[in-house]
Amino acid sequence: MTDFDTTYDIIVIGAGHAGCEAAHAAAQMGCRTLLLTIDLDKVAHMSCNPSIGGPAKGHIVREIDALGGLMGRIIDASLIQIRMLNESKGPAVQSLRAQADKRLYSRLMKETLENTPNLDLRQAMVERIMPPRHPVDAPHASNGDIPPAPNGLFAVLTHTGWIYYARALVLTTGTFLRGRAITGAAIWGAGRSGEAPAIALGEDLAALGFPLVRLKTGTPPRINARTIDFSQTELQFGSTTPLYFGHYYHANATAQDVAHANNNGQAPQHNRHALPAYPPNLFTMPPAAVYPHPMLDAWRPQLPCYLIHTTPRFHELIRANLDRSPLFSGVISGVGPRYCPSIEDKIVRFADKERHGLFLEPEGWTTNEVYVQGCNTSLPEDVQWAMLRSIPALRTVELMRIGYAIEYDAVATGEIGADLGARRMPGLYLAGQINGTTGYEEAAAQGLMAGINAARYVQGQPSVLLRRDEAYIGVLIDDLVTREIREPYRMFTSRAEYRLLLRCDNADLRLTPLAHTLGLVDATRAALVEQKREQSAALLSLLAGRRVYPTASTNSALEQAGLVPLKNTASIDTLLSRPGVSYRQLQPILDLPDAPEHVIEQIELSAKYGGYIARQQREVERMRKMESRRLPPDIDYTALKGLRNEARQVLQRFRPATLGQAARLAGINPADIAIILFALERLSDAQLLPSDSIEALKRENVRT
Repeated sequence: MTDFDTTYDIIVIGAGHAGCEAAHAAAQMGCRTLLLTIDLDKVAHMSCNPSIGGPAKGHIVREIDALGGLMGRIIDASLIQIRMLNESKGPAVQSLRAQADKRLYSRLMKETLENTPNLDLRQAMVERIMPPRHPVDAPHASNGDIPPAPNGLFAVLTHTGWIYYARALVLTTGTFLRGRAITGAAIWGAGRSGEAPAIALGEDLAALGFPLVRLKTGTPPRINARTIDFSQTELQFGSTTPLYFGHYYHANATAQDVAHANNNGQAPQHNRHALPAYPPNLFTMPPAAVYPHPMLDAWRPQLPCYLIHTTPRFHELIRANLDRSPLFSGVISGVGPRYCPSIEDKIVRFADKERHGLFLEPEGWTTNEVYVQGCNTSLPEDVQWAMLRSIPALRTVELMRIGYAIEYDAVATGEIGADLGARRMPGLYLAGQINGTTGYEEAAAQGLMAGINAARYVQGQPSVLLRRDEAYIGVLIDDLVTREIREPYRMFTSRAEYRLLLRCDNADLRLTPLAHTLGLVDATRAALVEQKREQSAALLSLLAGRRVYPTASTNSALEQAGLVPLKNTASIDTLLSRPGVSYRQLQPILDLPDAPEHVIEQIELSAKYGGYIARQQREVERMRKMESRRLPPDIDYTALKGLRNEARQVLQRFRPATLGQAARLAGINPADIAIILFALERLSDAQLLPSDSIEALKRENVRT
């Protein structure tokens, strides 16, 4: 067909947040990778809110960074505001959230991918994927017959008739599969507003046997900042102290180091620093003059966001037009996210609430376009104008883009395994909204893991599976493969039973050693993680071993620092465990050694929450045995005597990867687990477990 080499190790379809992470991870692991997208100008486009992070989502971004992913470092470089949420609460639920200059974010992501070794980017719409050893039907060819793919390779057909081949595919279609946009009575085909949907690919997946479900999401109107009365809004400022999603920046690194460090941390040979610099200030121009009170003299220039509230008239307008709402008239059949409802759904479901808060968030540093956070809607355009103008700050507001809903196809529950691989088609991996999730962060996490496992598949290595006690990413994927997903899935801290172990501050300690083994993080960064671990343990041991006596001089010093004096002898770690007591307060009083802030953070948390952390770790150890018992993918549950019919059906459908996953499936009881456990002990039964599965079970399943 061509003299060009169109064969790759891995092809990633879709360049949203999932696709970008998948392609980058696969390329970093040494696989020749191709990233295909409908529009190269929309790489990592923020089609909804211009922000990254938030409760649980910020944890995921920290984990992505700890595993060598891109999202954290790109948002650090493109943010226009950052805050730590839930600071008054415990460490398990504290999380970063940043507002982005959305176009800068997209540009930086594209430039990073363009400079990633082993990675090619192409603009094309994929219409068909052909499994290995399956020919393509001639009617789809632009000229003549299309030959079957070589043995062991997938074939990918684009809208121009061009064919690419790969040993593995990662499908990250977002909301494009047979997508349609809806505003009032207006309905048009779209993956996002202004972008064509992937109709042929959706039909192709259905033809390949994938059961599809219809889901729905939405986005609010965007308004012109010049028509906002900011005097009637409440200011929400960003952090006055430096905050970052990324780990281990180097103050002395150069811009050249940054470009290289985003790709496996490899610095130029002439420079000893393998770490990226702190993100430079890319906003050399002043912000759009319309925004009041910009934070120009802070550690980093930032813009506020602005809080407003709905009014009784706002609510009246929505109720009066519910018959014109596609959500209530039956036009929209897809199921939307329960925890991110449209504004009309909020008004109906929470009829007793007199008002709802809305945040006005600038979409960039110099643009006048403002995102109305909390106002997702598919109401007719005239209603959107009227309801927004019922708010005092928006009396004369002008809409720049109207809100709309998007309906799209996703693959039904039970189609993917814990490695995000398609059960019916080995070598095909799915990530993002195609798996029934919602949110940039959830998509990026899946993309990262799908890229890693696609690379492991190509390299003949076992899949990487993160446990629920290791990462929020592990919780996310485990939920996707063990629960019936009936609505778009969103991550919350409450979904993680071991959330005190999965804090933002220790993502590097939990995950970076694994990333280094996989080749996603370089030795310099891995060594810094171990240094942090060792320094934290050494300092905590020192504090536990030193006693403080309630002498007059000690108590006087404590009182001068605003601390409660001692009544009895205590170790320093016990003193540090008191509420409101910090290491920096005790340091001059007790002549304690200096330490990096990230080490101090660890010892303070260990001192104050050590008992709770130890309790959760004991719970983890009790569950570890079940989680470590791997179930062969080809076990025949219908042959297990004693299993209830419901259990057989559930196990055959979900194909759990571990005994622990099996125990979490709805419809599985302890008696069922006992039967499975007994079966695993009978590894010599060749009828139940094929010989290759027996050998697989005998080998210790280590992630790497």
